[in-house]
Amino acid sequence: MYDRAIMCRLEDRDNNNNKKKRRFAIGLKKFGEIRVEKLKSSINARSSSPRMKVWLIRATTMVILWTCVVQLTAIGDSWGPRVLKGWPSCFTTHSAAVFDVKLLQDVPVKVLPPKRVYKNNGYLVVSCNGGLNQMRSAICDMVAIARYLNVTLIVPELDKTSFWADPSEFEDIFDVDHFITSLRDEVRILKQLPPRLRKRVELGIVHTMPPVSWSDISYYHNQILPLIQKYKVVHLNRTDARLANNGQPLDLQKLRCRVNFNALRFTTQIEELGRRVVNLLRQNGPFIVLHLRYEMDMLAFSGCTQGCNDEEVEELTRMRYAYPWWKEKIINSDLKRKDGLCPLTPEETALTLKALDIDRDIQIYIAAGEIYGGKRRMDSLAEAYPKLVRKETLLGPADLQYFQNHSSQMAALDYLVSLESDIFVPTYDGNMAKVVEGHRRFLGFKKTILLDRKVLVELIDKYTSGILSWDDFSGAVKDTHAQRMGAPTKRLVMPDRPKEEDYFYANPEECLQPLDDEPVAIL
Repeated sequence: MYDRAIMCRLEDRDNNNNKKKRRFAIGLKKFGEIRVEKLKSSINARSSSPRMKVWLIRATTMVILWTCVVQLTAIGDSWGPRVLKGWPSCFTTHSAAVFDVKLLQDVPVKVLPPKRVYKNNGYLVVSCNGGLNQMRSAICDMVAIARYLNVTLIVPELDKTSFWADPSEFEDIFDVDHFITSLRDEVRILKQLPPRLRKRVELGIVHTMPPVSWSDISYYHNQILPLIQKYKVVHLNRTDARLANNGQPLDLQKLRCRVNFNALRFTTQIEELGRRVVNLLRQNGPFIVLHLRYEMDMLAFSGCTQGCNDEEVEELTRMRYAYPWWKEKIINSDLKRKDGLCPLTPEETALTLKALDIDRDIQIYIAAGEIYGGKRRMDSLAEAYPKLVRKETLLGPADLQYFQNHSSQMAALDYLVSLESDIFVPTYDGNMAKVVEGHRRFLGFKKTILLDRKVLVELIDKYTSGILSWDDFSGAVKDTHAQRMGAPTKRLVMPDRPKEEDYFYANPEECLQPLDDEPVAIL
């Protein structure tokens, strides 16, 4: 009975509470209706006046703006560095605000060229072959070809199987992002193929071929473009000298220059180290860069053995036969030297520099790898010019540790120093000599002594045999090279003999100051 009485009391209490809640809800509803009606009537009354409308708009705008300011101030600590950088506020001093504005002004704004819009005809994959500068000029050619075929170029693959066996990727040597973005108004370049096509290539389902050397752009339109349209992807597995030097559209020639002189920028690490070497050299006055191409691979390839002993000749011969793509095997070194087709030896180089009256006390930077024969072959040059330096003597081991066993990165460093030198002297007209020569022309025809090796070896032999006195020898050397100092000139054009004519990248005259003379041609 007691429990039942308690239960009844609880039920009565709940019923009373529910009644109170209902009465409160009804009252609240009526109160809300009354307020809404009053608000409506108030708004209607106010809206009847045009002035009141304007006042409402202004008040509402001010409230919204003030709310935004309050919200931005509240989140200023977390988002300020990204959103409000450089803007003064009540929480920053005047000097701090001015400092931030100055920082913003000092940051260069990189303006990207607009993307060129075109119908993509397919994808071009290229594998470059050779050393750094042979690959450099090939990359320029491939960009120009991709542009004129309206295809997408995949960032070129560098040679890792040649004599140098350098494992460097494109991005280890060149600024790949700058390469892509700086050319976006000409051609679309991707770091890799789209996934579906990449899978096909990885499975070996791709059309691979070497293009014909020294080809006109019409060859690529007529022969290569249909293959790209058919297979969607074409892989060119050789790129050296695959585009003709002459007879190409002016815009194509200028694009080759643009890639070479602007788009192919070395990585920050390489450029900073190059500037450091140049600064170290400049501290001691002017300097010459001597591209002494007396290295083992060049001697083996060319068959030039002047000054080598029997053991060295045998070693170089074995090496030449070990590389099947070096087609010429039986070589007469003496005949080749007399034809001017051999790099000058260190001994011949010393005589030539002295004959040209190069100051004995000038710094000479050796832009080369290991000289074949080492100290024994370098003694005469070091005696004549005691201020011989190399990157290895200017920099410490720690500076070059990331470049060891990366010959292309080492060559990039030499390339930068060569561009900045007061005089550049190549002892052989290989790829580096030619590309640096052209780049120095582009930089204002900086002095480059282009040695006439055929004349030089004849004069040297006459001097060493006693036929010529030193004065006669020196005078003849100076006369021979008076017009071979990198001054403006026309490219030598030899139709049907492209290997013997002047290389486009050694004298890209279409991109240089115009000359009034007619093109030089040998028919």
